[in-house]
Order: sequence, then C-alpha cells, then structure tokens
Amino acid sequence: MVKGMVYDLDMLKAFYASFEKKIGRVRAVLQRPLTLAEKILYTHLYDDAQLKNYERGEDYVNFRPDRVAMQDATAQMALLQFINAGKDSAAVPSTVHCDHLIQAYKGAGPDIATATETNREVYDFLRDVSSRFGIGFWKPGAGIIHQVVLENYAFPGGMMVGILIPPMPEDWEWWQSESVVPMLWM
Repeated sequence: MVKGMVYDLDMLKAFYASFEKKIGRVRAVLQRPLTLAEKILYTHLYDDAQLKNYERGEDYVNFRPDRVAMQDATAQMALLQFINAGKDSAAVPSTVHCDHLIQAYKGAGPDIATATETNREVYDFLRDVSSRFGIGFWKPGAGIIHQVVLENYAFPGGMMVGILIPPMPEDWEWWQSESVVPMLWM
C-alpha cells in the first residue's frame, strides 16, 4: 500500500468542519458573493490575517495546500532539493507518480518493462527517497498521475499542488518549511 494513500478521514472531517466558518469570514471581509474558485483559494490561505480582496494577475498569495503530487521526470530535482533542505519529512502529504518516463511504443507491458529497465536508477532513487521521507510512491505501471490523483486524493474544495517544473532554490522554502505555497492570484 502506498503511504498516505487514499482518503485521510480525519483531515477531511477537519477541513469540512471549518469550511463554512472560513467562507463566512471571507464573505464578511469582502462583502460580496464568491465564485467556487475563490471559495477554494480563500479557504486555503496560509495566514487568515492576510485576508483581503486579492487582485487577479497582480497579487501574490501564500496558500496551504492539502497535497503535493510529483511526476517522475521532475520529482528527481524536487527531491534532491528537498534532501538539501535537511528536513525529516514533507510538511504536506506528498506523492511521486512514475508515469512520465514511460514511452508508448509497443503496448503497456513491453513499454513498462523497457522504461523500468532504462530508468531503473531514477526509479530506485525516487522509491528510496520517498520511503525515507514518508512520501507516497506509485511505481511504473501503477497508473497515470492525473487519474490516480483524481481517484485517490481529490475531494471537493481541496487544493493540490502538482510539481511539473521544480521551483528554483529561492522559491523552495514553502515545501520544506510550513506548507506555504506562494502563487499569483488567478
């Protein structure tokens, strides 16, 4: 079983128990109706004291996501940076999904076998680092990241960050510290 897999019922209960109160506070401050996207973003603010009417395309905002998902091609650099941070575990539940280094050519069976052999060093590294730091690991052939995330981790109102291109060291602080993710308000 993948560590941290599927639904964390306690986290979900806590999330939904506080959701209505958070939305009420946002409505009281902004004095206007909210879109669904705004409800999700505002309920994931890192610091509630920073609540204000953010301007689309102008304001950078710190968020507290529920999960981080990485694919194998970019997780290598992300995990190397994480190791260099000197932390014992990720501040946010995280997973690595080995699907992007598999090239479709002859069919699922032969393609996974080829990728597993060709990328053995990468997959071993990702597996070992994930195990060491409590990060979930989905081996080659375990599924496509988009579907695995949808079926196992997504929930209405939740926020997930996908690491497609590893952040630069000056932006890396969020994952190694207090689960803060700076983003441009969309």
